[in-house]
Amino acid sequence: MKIACVSLCVLVSFLVFFATARPQTPATAGTDLGGTSWQLVNFRGGDGATLSPDDKTRYTIAFASDGGVSVRVDCNRGRGTWKSAGPSQLQFGPLALTRAMCPPATLNDRIPEDWQYIRSYMLKEGHLFLSLMADRGTYELEPVDQKGPVAKRPPFWACQQRSQVPGRALIALGFCTN
Repeated sequence: MKIACVSLCVLVSFLVFFATARPQTPATAGTDLGGTSWQLVNFRGGDGATLSPDDKTRYTIAFASDGGVSVRVDCNRGRGTWKSAGPSQLQFGPLALTRAMCPPATLNDRIPEDWQYIRSYMLKEGHLFLSLMADRGTYELEPVDQKGPVAKRPPFWACQQRSQVPGRALIALGFCTN
């Protein structure tokens, strides 16, 4: 009887251990990205064409260690998720992006359109390269200076953006402009 009780206790202990053990989250495979912030240097298309932003600080991406991602695409802000199932693998979830009327720029439309097709990354000489599937192109990014625009943003509840309509204020929930 005593052996059966001990065996039952050991079995229950194993069941509790396995029931409470957490699987590795997908973002942990790309731990070199978590907690980093980047700004766009250029986009090189599969056809060899290169697009460069006028102001790199207006095109940024910040990877949170918990699998969240914050982006800036010119005057728009966005949030989404990222995961890395293995070395150099990267996949973004849907991007919730504001749709402010930014001045015309090719990258303003291209980045949101390409978002779902980014499948891999590479860190080389301090730069981050995000590659699209089917050799459609590569985004090259450089680290954001820790004193730069991403790090200086106040908390989201402290942000207010002026509306283009006189007498109206537009509250930017979760995103601040520089």
